[in-house]
Amino acid sequence: MSISYRGKLYRALNPIHAREPLSGRGAALYGGRFNPKGTPALYASLSPVTALREANQVGNLQPTTLVAYDAEIEAIFDARDPAALASEGNDPAALAAPTWRDEMKATGEARTQGFARRLITAGFQGLLVRSFAAGMGDDDLNLVLWRWGDVAPARLVLIDDEGRLSGDVRR
Repeated sequence: MSISYRGKLYRALNPIHAREPLSGRGAALYGGRFNPKGTPALYASLSPVTALREANQVGNLQPTTLVAYDAEIEAIFDARDPAALASEGNDPAALAAPTWRDEMKATGEARTQGFARRLITAGFQGLLVRSFAAGMGDDDLNLVLWRWGDVAPARLVLIDDEGRLSGDVRR
């Protein structure tokens, strides 16, 4: 049920938040499909195109800052596995339900947020799940992280060799 991931991850950010690409504060403040309010999360993608589509799901393409990370994450729940999902009382249709925001407003927690809360309590650091953005397929994947830092078992390091986001540009 648990897998690990080693490789690059991508995230498309509103430029207003680009200087804090590791914070997870926005997700904690508002809640997301896979994190209840108050729980920091980073929604990253396995490809740059998926990250851009995730960040620009409504209307026209808006200004976006694309960042990349080197990741070594252990204890990831693989939501592509129907048996694993069923063991958690879930299914692919429930994960994809577009009504999660309405559920959150009505009850305080969407079904997908409760699912995430249970996974976090069980010790998972993240969730591998397909993208639900329009036009994306089964191979367009996101990795939602609830725990991350600069060391194992949830190592996530921003790739910014030239210091572009810190303003400390190396020439």
